[in-house]
Amino acid sequence: MNNETAESVEVALAEQANPKNISTYQRFFKTGEGEYGEGDVFIGVRVPDNRIVAKRYITLPLVEIDRLLNSSIHEHRQAAIFILVYRFLAASKTSPRDDNLRSELSTFYINALKRGRVNNWDLVDASAEHLLGGYLEDRPRQLLFDLASSNQLWERRAAMIATFAFIKRKDGSTTFELAKKLLNDSEPLMHKAVGWMLRETGKRISQKVLTSFLDQHAAQMPRIMLSYAIEHLSIKQRTHYRNIK
Repeated sequence: MNNETAESVEVALAEQANPKNISTYQRFFKTGEGEYGEGDVFIGVRVPDNRIVAKRYITLPLVEIDRLLNSSIHEHRQAAIFILVYRFLAASKTSPRDDNLRSELSTFYINALKRGRVNNWDLVDASAEHLLGGYLEDRPRQLLFDLASSNQLWERRAAMIATFAFIKRKDGSTTFELAKKLLNDSEPLMHKAVGWMLRETGKRISQKVLTSFLDQHAAQMPRIMLSYAIEHLSIKQRTHYRNIK
């Protein structure tokens, strides 16, 4: 019987906490009034140390992971996300693949996302590629378009970052469709996410598919999004698309 608890994870994280890091993390993750991470609480655990703790608790029951996700402390939620991802990746590597567990973990994650517990860019970026994209690789992808229509920033970002899993399989179709849908998003964090995924299509699939998209949409793209998207193009190409903008 698994007797690991959320409290044991929290104790392990507390042992790794360094209060000197707190002010830096608060600035980096924009926790001030009116900022996207307003009110988030940190105890000063470095990401590599959090990952080490998470790997020790990879079999933590989902009810205990849920308790971590409900914590006001960022590093507790971060550990929960890492545990889910590690378990999902392990289930994906078994022979045969453990699709029941993958489904359970993905559904659990989607529910956490929708109730606002995956609520900063680092949590989304560490998880959406696997727990959304990895799960939907060989399934209908309408969920991503539903999330991209949400009024919640983190749901929209998760939808976009999830497509990284498809890009790595040389499939940019969903990335481009979502990018078109999100061209007019008002949030700079979405401009960065869309631009990042577009850049990856050029890097991992081909520059031709990226420039074809840019030829049609560069003039509409927010400047940050465009800058991210063209980062790996030649100087001549970058100048061309900036001038279109």
